[in-house]
Amino acid sequence: MKFLYCKSEFFISFISAVLLLGIFSCHSPSNQNNETGNKATENAVEVEHVKANRYTAFENMVLIPAGSFMMGGDGSEAADDELPKHKVNLKAFWMDEHEVTNAQFAKFISATGYITTAERKPQWSQLKQQLPPGTPEPPDSLLNPASLVFTPPNHAVNLQDYGQWWSWVPGASWKHPDGKNSNIQGKENYPVIHISWEDAAAYCKWAGKRLPTESEWEYAARGGLQNNIYPWGNEHIDAGKPKANTWQGAFPNNNTLKDGFFGLAPVKRFKPNGYKLYDMAGNVWEWCADWYSAVAYKNLPAVVNNPKGPVSSYDPEEPYAKKKVTRGGSFMCNDSYCSGYRSARRMKSSFDSGMSNLGFRCVRDK
Repeated sequence: MKFLYCKSEFFISFISAVLLLGIFSCHSPSNQNNETGNKATENAVEVEHVKANRYTAFENMVLIPAGSFMMGGDGSEAADDELPKHKVNLKAFWMDEHEVTNAQFAKFISATGYITTAERKPQWSQLKQQLPPGTPEPPDSLLNPASLVFTPPNHAVNLQDYGQWWSWVPGASWKHPDGKNSNIQGKENYPVIHISWEDAAAYCKWAGKRLPTESEWEYAARGGLQNNIYPWGNEHIDAGKPKANTWQGAFPNNNTLKDGFFGLAPVKRFKPNGYKLYDMAGNVWEWCADWYSAVAYKNLPAVVNNPKGPVSSYDPEEPYAKKKVTRGGSFMCNDSYCSGYRSARRMKSSFDSGMSNLGFRCVRDK
């Protein structure tokens, strides 16, 4: 099931409505494409069958020192699920200096034959587990390989209606980011997108790495700063020189391009944080290892050591969806829509989501 959280939520009912009502049926691929999707699903390499290839071990990685920090929201924008702040002690670890790129992901695909979630035909047996009991099965013709693509309107819209700027596009995937007729030629150094949590975990396994825990991610994003709102400090995102690839202007119809980019940017185009990590704010959301829970911080002790997150997912607004944490914001974020570029900002998405503004980076134990 493809699903996105951005401001409060991109509710799973949006995608179920797409499937059940056939909103995007006019974009349905031919029977030949259906057969291709079926074959891809049958031949998909599962995560557990991916073999580690450790040649990438420490390439382009930064050592994040052991230390302590206060985890949780800072400033007036702090959300309820970011509170209360609590002390976290962490061991040292290595982290990719930037998001995994198309070029890096292509090497993984070439070496393993792995087929991403977006390239597989959705399976109703899995889909229905994230929907309310009794949800009717959609026609098989609607269950085609697809992903969510950012399609901004040319006019102002209700920011609570996420369907105004997201389209369920058959054929969209990491190598066809805007649909089957698009490609990533010339974008080898851009973050790979349309990647589910399972896809990211498979890459990490192959690379001899893993996804960061949520606490590791926030600690690294802060770059050694204590209780600051952003990875660069407390200066507002729109003040001074551009600090990250985010949305300037009125979302989603008018981007002033102050930072030089309308959509994705190549990695390492903005100044790194104190740990020499790039793009810890903006560009693409990044998967974390943890399950998302709205109350994850509520019952913690005053001090926690190397936390791994909750044992299961809990989102009271979407109780059937199994969600993982995403962090960092994307090129779509601004204060009117989502302030994901704040270091403490917690987001979530179902583990099999893939979309235009979601990628990942890896970590490795010291």
